[in-house]
Amino acid sequence: MQDIRAFVEEYVAAATGPDRERYLGLFRDDAAVHDDGRSLRGLAQVRRWREETPNVDYDLLEVTGTPAACRAVAQISGDFPGSPVTLRFAFERDARGKITVLTITP
Repeated sequence: MQDIRAFVEEYVAAATGPDRERYLGLFRDDAAVHDDGRSLRGLAQVRRWREETPNVDYDLLEVTGTPAACRAVAQISGDFPGSPVTLRFAFERDARGKITVLTITP
């Protein structure tokens, strides 16, 4: 499994890039995402959530944890009310490095 900083940088690159399949490829098929009071399960729901998410820029401030459970803090800016905001990302990953749970909180 790649180191956590490289993984989070890959996540940011995929999240901000035009290739949605690259982003979805980071997740296990049965992954769960918890964001803004919503809980989603499975790639179909993650895909719909991602399509609703506006394009944003990430300024990665901190990465901590282990390959199986890491956390990142980033300042997110874009065309949305309240921009910029600081968000916390908690990733749980399986042995292959796929995201099993992603929790995003203020």
